[in-house]
Amino acid sequence: MTDNAPGTPASTELTPAMVLAFAPLHKRHFGAACGTAAGILVAGLTLIHVARSPDSDYPLSLLSQYFAGYSVSLVGAGIGGLWAGFVGFVAGWFLAFCRNFAIAVTVFLIRTRATLAANRDFLDHI
Repeated sequence: MTDNAPGTPASTELTPAMVLAFAPLHKRHFGAACGTAAGILVAGLTLIHVARSPDSDYPLSLLSQYFAGYSVSLVGAGIGGLWAGFVGFVAGWFLAFCRNFAIAVTVFLIRTRATLAANRDFLDHI
């Protein structure tokens, strides 16, 4: 048992599961993982589509509206994979940033409420 200063909430150790739950995501690493997955997905879908039915390209050809230089072809698979990798990286980085920010705000609010609850009777001790 530790001696806490009067008016401060008791500190307890978190379980390893809780430490892992509140650990921040690495923005660069999460962005790289999302970018890699998105790039492989777009390139793979394009290559599968070219191998299965090269004459019908309607659903995937709409990606050319978003990715400059993309077409349903072997070269287009590489270009689309690079574009999707870039977009996936940015989306993953932003998602990790938002999650880290939300966790930080939540922890701040919980700590502030605990401190205020612990100091509620401060004037009674004077």
